[in-house]
Amino acid sequence: MTTRTVFVGHDGSPAARAALVWALDYAAAVGAGVRVVRAWSMSSAPRPASMTGGYVPPIEDFEAAVLEDLRRDVASVVAGSPVEVEYVAHHGSIAEELVREAGADDLIVVGTRGSVDEHCVRHAACPVTVIRGD
Repeated sequence: MTTRTVFVGHDGSPAARAALVWALDYAAAVGAGVRVVRAWSMSSAPRPASMTGGYVPPIEDFEAAVLEDLRRDVASVVAGSPVEVEYVAHHGSIAEELVREAGADDLIVVGTRGSVDEHCVRHAACPVTVIRGD
């Protein structure tokens, strides 16, 4: 079986960092791309630059702010990697998004975060690798 895409859930935690490091190494070894996914909600998203005074910007501005934070959070890990990396911000559950997006020829890599890794292991159509943090 050839892995097409390695999906990595990333929430900014040390466990997520460890998962991304492992995923990049694995993807480089098998010639796969990596898709780093961050879930968000209105209460967890950073404030977009367009949010001023009483103006609430469109949801796309929140998503862009999440993507900007994600890229900044992983920049030092991804720098120098030969692997093609894609960034995705998903409004909702990270576990459900990883399971929904990953196909049978993909791989999901997550850090140990309790419900997320358990949900992926139980419901994914593809292999799941759980990486312990520090």
